[in-house]
Parts: sequence; C-alpha cells; structure tokens
Amino acid sequence: MTDALIIAGREFRSRLIIGTGKYKSFQETARALEASGAEMVTVAVRRVNLDRSKESLLDLIDPDEYFLLPNTAGCYAAEEAIRTARLAREVGLSSWIKLEVIGDQQTLYPDVQATLEATRVLVKEGFTVLPYTSDDVVFAKRLLDAGASAVMPLGAPIGSGLGIQNAANIRILREIITGVPLIVDAGVGTASDAAIAMELGADAVLMNTGIAGAQDPVLMAEAMKHAVIAGRQAYLAGRMARKLYATASSPMEGILR
Repeated sequence: MTDALIIAGREFRSRLIIGTGKYKSFQETARALEASGAEMVTVAVRRVNLDRSKESLLDLIDPDEYFLLPNTAGCYAAEEAIRTARLAREVGLSSWIKLEVIGDQQTLYPDVQATLEATRVLVKEGFTVLPYTSDDVVFAKRLLDAGASAVMPLGAPIGSGLGIQNAANIRILREIITGVPLIVDAGVGTASDAAIAMELGADAVLMNTGIAGAQDPVLMAEAMKHAVIAGRQAYLAGRMARKLYATASSPMEGILR
C-alpha cells in the first residue's frame, strides 16, 4: 500500500494484523505469517512460554521483521488485564498492548466498562493501548478520551466467521473516529469479509480464526492480504452511486442509425 497505516506515530505498510493462535503447528503459523504480508502480529501473553525454557511461538517471530503486539486475551476483569499488560512489558515483549477484557463467556463480548477502566490505568503508565470493544459510539468516544491509540470494534463475535454484521455502526464509527485508527477486530471469516470491512472505511483489520481455521491457512493468509489491499483501494476510489434502475453503459448519443 502506498498510504501507510499510522498508529501512535509508528508507520505500517500492511493494514492486515493477524493473530497467532489455533494453528496446527508453529511451522504453519510461520508460513501463514509470511504469506499474509502482515507487519503487526498479536500474541496472547497468557498462552505463550515467556521464559522460552522450551520451544515457544516467540522464537518464530523475528522482531526485525514483525512488530509484536501482546494481547490480554482470556482476561475477565480490568485488574487481570492490567497485570497481564505489565507482565508483557516486564519480560520485554512490548509497551504496546491489545487490550481485551471479556464480559461474557458465551459470546466473548467485551466488558466495555472494565475495558475503559483498564485503558485509563495503562495509558497513565505509558502503554500504547489498542482496546477491543463493542461498536458503541459512546464508549468509543470515552476510550478516546482515556487515551486509546486506536478503537477496535468487533465485526461479529470472536471466532464466529459470520462476517461484518454491523455495517451501519462501523460506518458511523468511521465518520466519528478520525483522530486514531479504526480497526475491525473479530468476525472475519473469508476474504470478502475483510474487503467489506475495509470498504466501510476501517483503517485495518485484525483476524486470527479466519486464517487459522481455514482448510488451507497459508493460502487464506495470502487471500486476506489481497482482500485488505483491494478493500482499501476501493474505499479510497469511492464507489459509484447506487441506483434503483438501470443506466446504459454506452450512452445513446452518437449511435449510428
């Protein structure tokens, strides 16, 4: 992409952010990362071997090639997420954190109030916070006021693969969220879902299961790369106006009789 994604002053060429869970092996993870063209990779702090006493996913992520974004997946309280973020920084992963505070175990919807609380604390401690949240405009504004460096609304429940179920809300958020990136997080199941998210105006898309859960994850990773690029280009180009009736592609004027 010729137009860069900028988060907290850092520039990224790729607008695809991918997770590292649910792959069949570390080797498959590495191949999918390469095929995706992603520069930012998110890792669940509570699910990796931080001391590297045995083979760890972290061994496959070259810090010179990928920007590591730790996440607080699996946390159900603000205090729990804050401790996890602190741990990630203490072991040298990053001072950036993808903040997840889950409020409901069945739907994995975020606890927006706890997310807001954790954002305030972590921003004050010098973290760059990228919070996973609902598509609620009011809470998006509150996260911005708290110092969030991005707003990351779900497109559908985590791991569902349903695609973008809240297009109108994403479009509204796009109009309101202008100072930081808007990143669709969760729900993408295939390449067309990623393209739609980008066409709605998202600055980037974060996904995991949509790639890892495919029959051929490496090929799907490459498809997602192209989908994000195509969706961004279509958004910048501006789609044609929708019309109820047909309009001839070739005008009648000048036709030989």
